[in-house]
Amino acid sequence: MVLRYFRSTVWIISFTIASLIFAQNDKDYEELREAMVKTQIESRGIKDEDVLSVMRDVPRHLFIDESLWPKAYSDGPLPIGHGQTISQPYIVAFMTELLRPDTHHMVLEIGTGSGYQAAVLAKLVHHVYTIEIVPELGRNAKATLKRLGYDNISVRVGDGYKGWPEEEP
Repeated sequence: MVLRYFRSTVWIISFTIASLIFAQNDKDYEELREAMVKTQIESRGIKDEDVLSVMRDVPRHLFIDESLWPKAYSDGPLPIGHGQTISQPYIVAFMTELLRPDTHHMVLEIGTGSGYQAAVLAKLVHHVYTIEIVPELGRNAKATLKRLGYDNISVRVGDGYKGWPEEEP
């Protein structure tokens, strides 16, 4: 009886500590995103408030391998496998601002990579169609986007040379 009580107590304490650690990490990542926007994006001239807001919101660390999470909000690209990288945050913001996205737009992205750029765009446009030629990257991006609840992104694995003709984005 005492052993069972002890095991239950240890499990509850462990669960509580794990929850507190997760919540702290989540807050840390929010602070890192805010710092990223201020020091890497706004300071380089990105002014579109919608783009800045989305860059503060999309969790870049969830689009890379967990071993790279400490570097997720650094000022540079990071490897995602198969010789590919997730783009530097400033480049993502710059491309997004140049696009001048609107809620009625449909966007075609060739080269899904990790899915991060698609996630950024999805918060600003009606629908994102994205094509990745590397099967493993396409599958991983699709799974990540689904897990994060992006329901206005369609991912296709294949060659994007001819686009996505049946949707004509």
